[in-house]
Amino acid sequence: MLIYTKKELRDLIIAFIVLTICFSIATAGFNTHRILSLLPIIIIGVVMGSVSHELGHKYIATKYSCDAEFKLWPLGLAIAFVTSFFGFVFASPGTIQIHPENRSDEINGRILIAGPMTNMALALVFIAIAALIYPLRFYSNIINLIYLICVVGYSVNSFLATFNLFPLYSLDGTKVLKWSAKIWFIAIAIAGIMMLGSIFIGAEHMIQILMGL
Repeated sequence: MLIYTKKELRDLIIAFIVLTICFSIATAGFNTHRILSLLPIIIIGVVMGSVSHELGHKYIATKYSCDAEFKLWPLGLAIAFVTSFFGFVFASPGTIQIHPENRSDEINGRILIAGPMTNMALALVFIAIAALIYPLRFYSNIINLIYLICVVGYSVNSFLATFNLFPLYSLDGTKVLKWSAKIWFIAIAIAGIMMLGSIFIGAEHMIQILMGL
C-alpha cells in the first residue's frame, strides 16, 4: 500500500491543479466556455497521465523497500505555464525522490521504466474502452464524451511513454538503457509504435481498424 505524507499530497494536488490550468490554456486559450467543455478530457485524458507516470515510479520503488516521495518542481511548473501560451505544455511538475540513493543499476532501471510502462498501460486501457463504446457513442452525449476522453488519453499517454524513454539528460530512458539495452529497446519500440500510430493513423482510425470498420 502506498503511503503519502501531507507534504506529498499537497504537492500532488498543486501539480494536478496547475497542469489542468496549463493544458486548458494550451487547448482553449482563455475561452471559459470551451475550457469548461474540455475540462473532463483535460483532467482524465491528459493530466492523469502526467501524475500517474510519477506514481508509477513511487509504486515500484516501494516494492524494493525504498522510501519514495513526490516533490514538486516549481521551475517545471513555471515552464509548463509559459509553454502553455504557445499551444503546448512541457509538463514536468516534479519528481519522485527515492532513498537510499546507492541503488543498483537494475533496481534503478526497474523503478524508472515503471513511469513509461504506466503510461503505456493507460494508453491501452483508454483505446480498449474507446473501441468497446465506439458503436454507442452516437446515442449518448455522455458516452461520446467518454469516447473522446479515451481517444485523447491514448494519444497523450503513448507520447508521454515514448518521450520519457528517450536516453536524454534526466529522462527515464537514460537509466533504463544503463540497466538493460534490450529492455530499453523493446519498451521504446512498443511505445514509439503506439505514438506513431496515433500521429500518422489517428487514434479514431486505429479504433475503426480494431473494430473491422
